[in-house]
Amino acid sequence: MDFAEIFSNLNYWAILVATLSTFVIGSLWYSPVMFVEKWMKLNGFTRESLKENSRPMATIMGMSFVTSLLAAVALAMFLGAESNLGFGVFAGLMIGIFWIGTARFNNVLYENQKLALFLIHAGYDVVSYAIMGAIIGGWH
Repeated sequence: MDFAEIFSNLNYWAILVATLSTFVIGSLWYSPVMFVEKWMKLNGFTRESLKENSRPMATIMGMSFVTSLLAAVALAMFLGAESNLGFGVFAGLMIGIFWIGTARFNNVLYENQKLALFLIHAGYDVVSYAIMGAIIGGWH
């Protein structure tokens, strides 16, 4: 396996857009329109407690960008240079459901987490990875 060749064949613009797409999806998913109220209730959060006990927003967003970027790079390496839109979506769905979803479900089992909270987070992961896969797989 030639890593130099793998990295030279990555579409870095697609990776950047896929990374940014997670922020768009997250801002909708965890918004008042969708799941923020349920998410806060399940976690026992209030708007005040989130403000008091939070890291600085720049730190949160910066760390989130880095982790999303790493995920997008790994997804692009997994998909390969010859991927297409259909395979990108399929791979993103499979990763979201069967790798991330199953790993998150173990938290429900071993940490006695709430199933509804799992569904909110796993749903975000499935949608995010499907869209990242579509962007990376379809952008040629």
